[in-house]
Amino acid sequence: MNLPSPVQCKTRAPQRCFVPRVHFCILLALILAVTVNSLAQPNRNPVPAKAQPTAESEKISAELGIGHWIWTTNFTDKQVCRLWRVFTIPAANVVRKANLVLTADNLYRLYLNGREIGQGGNWRSLTDYDVTWLLGPGPHVLAVEALNDGLEGGVILGLKIEYADGSKTKLISDKSWYVVPDGTRRWLNRTYPDPRWMHAEEVGVVGQAPWWLRPISTVSPPPLRPEMLYFWQTGWFLVTVLMVMAVALALSLRLAAKLTVQTRAQKLLERERALIARDIHDDLGAGLTQLVLQGEVAQTEFPEGSAARERLNQLSEKARVVSHSLEEVLWAVNSKRDTLRDFTSYLCKYAQSFLSNTVIRCRLDVQSDMPASAFDLPVRRSLFLAVKEALNNAAKHSGASELFLRIYREGDRVIVVVEDNGQGFDATVQTDGNGLGNMQQRLAEMGGACGVFTEPGAGCRLEFNMPLAHPIRHEPWWKRIFQRDSASDKNFPPEP
Repeated sequence: MNLPSPVQCKTRAPQRCFVPRVHFCILLALILAVTVNSLAQPNRNPVPAKAQPTAESEKISAELGIGHWIWTTNFTDKQVCRLWRVFTIPAANVVRKANLVLTADNLYRLYLNGREIGQGGNWRSLTDYDVTWLLGPGPHVLAVEALNDGLEGGVILGLKIEYADGSKTKLISDKSWYVVPDGTRRWLNRTYPDPRWMHAEEVGVVGQAPWWLRPISTVSPPPLRPEMLYFWQTGWFLVTVLMVMAVALALSLRLAAKLTVQTRAQKLLERERALIARDIHDDLGAGLTQLVLQGEVAQTEFPEGSAARERLNQLSEKARVVSHSLEEVLWAVNSKRDTLRDFTSYLCKYAQSFLSNTVIRCRLDVQSDMPASAFDLPVRRSLFLAVKEALNNAAKHSGASELFLRIYREGDRVIVVVEDNGQGFDATVQTDGNGLGNMQQRLAEMGGACGVFTEPGAGCRLEFNMPLAHPIRHEPWWKRIFQRDSASDKNFPPEP
């Protein structure tokens, strides 16, 4: 067995004694570092200190026109404190000058009678607000909403009011202020405190740590003016608008109800017109056709040139005329034909059929893209009768060999022109007939016009200008609202 030498023993013993000493030193250093760090860290939620006024602090406060730093009963980070105070301006005095000096640690919003008049974020300086124009006789509510970002928080202010008679009033931050709890509604406009509100705490004076003895600066914004109240913001204007809206709503409901009734009546009328047209066609039309056929058969039983055969021929011809007139009535009554396109088609067919038995050649000039616009029955009926009269006069008196029928639309009106190359006449010479006068009168009643352009030996040109809708039916809505019954309108011509 080999034993260590005395030299080796002397060198190992000190090593075993050194290791525990190193560990002890490291542990002691850690404990010391933790202790120093804990002493260096401030209390995040310090308890508000009591205000400790001194002669110097009171002198500087009076010089600056401010009171003490006030807050609620505790400090927390990101804390909001709402301070409220009411004061009264005597009715017998007029405010000559009023200045409000304020700052807060850290942020604030300033309200007077519910209106925000200022805000700030630098607690090291004061802001001097000129509120002279905002103070009239009566109670006023002064409120401050302050935010404490961290550590201590506080608000310090002073309101100095000078009256015209030389007297003065001073309002400073002290224990007379109230702290408004969170969640209180309409607190900015209240003129009396809630019994549950507690008074503010005086947490410091000027020069008391951590606040300044004197501010680094005093900022003076422009004087505050009363809010401009435009006429549309006044009560009478709002009441007037509400009344107008109520009247408009009532008139709209009345008009809507009336239109609903008229629409239903129109649909019933169209259905009745369709039924009448079908009954006339099935009964009266079929009877006239049978009468014509029986008359023609009866003529064959009598010899040529006999008086009885001549009378039967006349009866058959009259029955044919009545049948054609009946077709016109059916066309007018049928509600499915109340369009400009159907009117144009029917008028062209009628003109060609009527002139086919004469020496006059009929030429048509019709707008190619004639729309299917609504065409009121009274208007199209009057226009058709006027054109029919013009064609009849041309066939009887013009001596023409050619006639042009032109139909086109201009806006909400339709133009029909009947022009022939006949002998014409002198329009200034009065005649015994009333056809032209009746034609012009009929069209004028419907809001239309009839123009006559003719000279002896130069043919004749008649131009009919008619609206698509009856003018009485489409008069302004304000004239129709108070009509008791549209059917009782005596000025409206009865529909055929």
